[in-house]
Amino acid sequence: MEHTEQEGRRPANDGPKAAARNRAALVIAAREIFAEHGLEAPLSAIARRAGVGQGVLYRHFPDRTAAVAAVLEENVRQVEQAADAEGATFADVLGVLTWHLAESAAFIGLLHADRAGSRSGIRAHALVLSERVERALRSHLPDGHRLSDANDLVLAVAMVSAAVIGPTREERELRALAAWRLLGVEVGPVRAFGG
Repeated sequence: MEHTEQEGRRPANDGPKAAARNRAALVIAAREIFAEHGLEAPLSAIARRAGVGQGVLYRHFPDRTAAVAAVLEENVRQVEQAADAEGATFADVLGVLTWHLAESAAFIGLLHADRAGSRSGIRAHALVLSERVERALRSHLPDGHRLSDANDLVLAVAMVSAAVIGPTREERELRALAAWRLLGVEVGPVRAFGG
């Protein structure tokens, strides 16, 4: 049975506005679900969290790769924006990276792109995003820095991200900072870019 307004008319179809609202709700829900459960979380959980049907989810994100890309793109973009900011230092960029590590299990999965999801589309996309994060960090890595040799930067980020565990965001952040400290690496303020 169709829902009608009080006067007996059908509710107005919001068209593109509803589609934009649904997409925004899906991205927020996907970010939360992936943050809690990683990149392999069920897509049905995302639709439920967003309060939409699975058909709506698939209209916006035809597969898992598209949903993962929408969520992780913002994480990567913030790291890149931090690197592009006037006067940014390596420590500043690491602060933004560390904020995202503490915030999202999905972002950690991205930085372990060699095993980020069993699906090849997710893995390929994660590799591209992971390379963008590495470029952003390398753009501010001082000559002669302890992480400037070959793969040391990537290895250090992987080691720190592996240490980011704990039930709360605060605990995960403290563990990340402790890991950077053990590596002898200075980290700037831990915050989202612009925050």
